[in-house]
Parts: sequence; C-alpha cells; structure tokens
Amino acid sequence: MSVDLTEERIRQIIDEEMKGYAVRKRAPVAPSTHEDDHHDDHHDDHHGSAWGPHDWEHGAPHNSWAPIIMSFGITIFLFSFASTFVMNDELNNTIFNGSYLPMVLVGFAVIVSGLMVWWRQDLSFDGHYEPKSAGAPFQNIDIRKVGMWVFLMSEMMVFSSLFTTYIRYRLGTESCQTILDNHATYSNGLPFSPGDACWVPASYFIAGSHSESWTLVLFPDTLVPGAVNTFALIISSFTVVLALKTAKRTDLTTTERSRKVRNYLGATLALATLFLLLKMIEWFIGFNIGPFHAPSLLSDGYTIHNELYTFAGAGHGGEHIDVNLRLSASTFYVATGTHGAHVFAGMIGLSYMTYKAHKGGYSPDNAVSIEYFGIYWHFVDLVWVLVFPAFYLY
Repeated sequence: MSVDLTEERIRQIIDEEMKGYAVRKRAPVAPSTHEDDHHDDHHDDHHGSAWGPHDWEHGAPHNSWAPIIMSFGITIFLFSFASTFVMNDELNNTIFNGSYLPMVLVGFAVIVSGLMVWWRQDLSFDGHYEPKSAGAPFQNIDIRKVGMWVFLMSEMMVFSSLFTTYIRYRLGTESCQTILDNHATYSNGLPFSPGDACWVPASYFIAGSHSESWTLVLFPDTLVPGAVNTFALIISSFTVVLALKTAKRTDLTTTERSRKVRNYLGATLALATLFLLLKMIEWFIGFNIGPFHAPSLLSDGYTIHNELYTFAGAGHGGEHIDVNLRLSASTFYVATGTHGAHVFAGMIGLSYMTYKAHKGGYSPDNAVSIEYFGIYWHFVDLVWVLVFPAFYLY
C-alpha cells in the first residue's frame, strides 16, 4: 500500500506538529525531584500502620484513631464510675457497688491504650506538616488550633452550666444566716424546721469565722490552700509561655533548648501537682503546723450527706439551727471537682510533654504543639480565677 504525500499534505503535517509543540512548550511541567521519588517509593507508609492511619514521613498524627479510642474509653469509664456509687437516702450515705468495677477498669485500659497510641505517633512529629482548615470561619487556620477552640467552646458550656446553677441556687435559696437572724423563721414568716434546706456558702467553712482555731486574720480556716493554689496556677501559666518562647528560639543549641523547655514544662507540672495536693488537703486532710491549724472540709461537716448541720452563724451567741447542707455542698464539690479533673488531665499531658522535651522533641518547627496546650492551660487557669472568689470568698 503506497502513501501519496503531496507538498500540500506535508505542509499540513508540519503545521500541526508546530502547533502541538507550542502548546506543550507553554504548559509547565513539574520537575521530578528526589523527594517526589521518595514519596512514591514510600507511599504505602502514609496510610497503613499498626498504630493507625498516619503520615509517617512528616510525623503528623492528624488523622489518628487515638482520640476516638480515648473518647470511647472516657465514656465507659465515667458511666461505670458513676454507677459504682449509689446514694442511699435511708442510711444517708453512699453505697459502693462493686459490680461495675470491671467496666471501670476496662474504660481506664481503653483510655491508656488511646494515649499510648497518640503519644507514639506524636513523638515523631517534626512540624513540617500542619494542615489548614479550608472552611469558613476558620479558613487557613491550623486544624489543631481550630480543634482546640471548638473543644474549649464545649468546655465553656460545661462550666457556664455549673456557674449558672450555682448562681440560681445561691440567689433562689434563702440564706441560713438570714433565717437565724429572724430567729429560725423564713423571711415570709414560716417557721424553720430542723433539716430544712437553706444556703450556707462554702466560704463559711473556707474563709468564715465559725472556727476560732485560727489567730491569723489574713488566712482564716482553710483559705490557705485555695489562696496558694491561685498563685500556683497563675505562675504555671507563665512557665508554659516561657516553654513556648524557649522552644521557638533559634539562637540556642538543640541540647540547651531541650533542657530549658523540659525545665519549664516540668515546673508547670510541679505547680499543677501542688494544686491537686492542696485540694486534697483542703477537702480531706486539713493541716496543723505549729500555730497554723486548718480543719478539712470533711471534718468540718461540709458534705453532701450532712442534713443536720448545726449552723451557729454570727452574732447570736448560743442560738443555732440545724440545716441541710446537701444543696450548697453539691454545687461546691461538683464545680471545684470538675475543675480539678481538668487540672489532672492537664497533668497527664504535661507529663508526656516534659518527657518529649527531655528527648529533644521540641524545636522551632513544632513548638506550636506547646502553644495549643497552652491555650487549654490558660483556660483552666481562667476558670479557677472565677471559681476562687465565687466559692471561697463570697
């Protein structure tokens, strides 16, 4: 079969080829780099892993299953733990129900497993891959920062509900002092019966004058632990900021930077530990050091089971009324206990971060991880700044 190529046909073919060449020349072609070849060679490493889906090349655990695992564990733990204690109104105490204890241990084990997976992934994070949010209103903001903001919004709702409950009961329940001033009569003229509920503020036990064991006017009764805790948390916010600033410094050697970041995070952890220790002393132990004596809230009778507390108030000599403390004590322990749980959660994170800093895991590239924790920690400190005057001084 012969092909007859006329001169006109040859020119047509050449023109078509020249046009195609011009199009190809205008289109940019991304050069093949060694990094791209490395990415292709290890493409499978970005997805399959015994520790869950993970971008191992960049060390960024942004698509980890660990938080979901921990959420399930926390749910199991909280529901089971709450079910292990049953209120007995007849005996006026709490009964321990051991049948839920295995589920408590299961929930705890799931939480620990999730933490270990998450920390194992985070240890390799070098900061070179920080995905941005694509949707409004958080467009072009780091996804982890957005996640922390959303989380803290939910926490604001939790603590707002606790504070509004406290305010509702505080303003809507008649003060026991007022009833005592009216000689065991409500303001509407009805007589007060022993065991009726009225409001005895926590400050009556913490910073009040019902006990004459203290001679130091500035720190009556059990106000000392709360006052020290306030300063401890304020200082801990400062040490977190110092850790972040140090991790971002480029004028330090890797060894020097790691040592200083570890020390600052360790100091924050120590202050958080001091906070919880003083909280336990305040609630359960009390302290007696030389002339300084402060009874615990438990020994003072400030419990959710005390339905016949002898309230003597102020300015009435031996006159007193027997009141139900359940309402006042419940709001105090739930609010301060919830805050204490957040401090404990922060201590767990600080323990890991201190270990990571000791291993040289923080650099100017990934110091932003400390910033995200700092946002949480500042929130916890701010809540305490509101809790302290509301419950300890008012």
